[in-house]
Amino acid sequence: MEITGKSKIMFVLADPVDHVRASAVLNAYFTEISEDVATSPLAVRPQDLSHVVGAIRLMGNVVGFGVTIPHKVAIIPLLDEITDRARMIGAVNFVRRSDDGRLVGDNMDAPGFIAGLSAHGYSVAGKRVLQIGAGGAGRATALAIAEAGAAELWISNRDAARGKALADAVQAAFPQTHVVSGSAAADTFDLIVNTTALGMKPGDAVPVDLSQLPSSTVVYDIIVNPPVTRLMEIAHARGAVTIGGKAMLDAQMALVGAFIRR
Repeated sequence: MEITGKSKIMFVLADPVDHVRASAVLNAYFTEISEDVATSPLAVRPQDLSHVVGAIRLMGNVVGFGVTIPHKVAIIPLLDEITDRARMIGAVNFVRRSDDGRLVGDNMDAPGFIAGLSAHGYSVAGKRVLQIGAGGAGRATALAIAEAGAAELWISNRDAARGKALADAVQAAFPQTHVVSGSAAADTFDLIVNTTALGMKPGDAVPVDLSQLPSSTVVYDIIVNPPVTRLMEIAHARGAVTIGGKAMLDAQMALVGAFIRR
């Protein structure tokens, strides 16, 4: 990739940046479609987020930036506008910068998550789903799962109050799906989704017990790096279909490209 003064620049804001793969995937996508856009991760501490966003407003060749852990929620009050989808999810993962420095945030996690499933020939319609985690990405996937017609969504989160709050919000938005929160055995679900950061680091605990997992269950871990987490390894060993976070990330590329061109 040749980066010149004519290139459009994107960033991915994160802390830490070791796990970030979005920049590589975006660069590959833009190269494939012959778009002169270059993306790089930026290590941004939470206390520095507002300063970095303010600086980006002044950078004339920056067309936007991705947002990941831990900034997806904290970024919202620093933006000029967010889409209805981002507002419903309560988190932003991509921001478009206009020529005048105006910043508009959207969330591609929900449509990317569903598209990643579809690419593997799987639908959540009528299924029982266990989701682990209720953070920014978890809120997006939970709303996507309910909107796609899951029969039941069970949200398990270390902070029980946060898990219940998300379950209540999703239930109110999509009453046709039965949404509950709390601990649950993995062997009774059609789909298990990990939206936590557990699995990014060597030695992380496995977020759910898969010792009784049937081979008919699909396990979807939205972690991108490593591409195969310990959770996926265990599920695969039990004969289950596994999907990694790259499927979700890949599906978002066309969405991001269309978003920054508006």
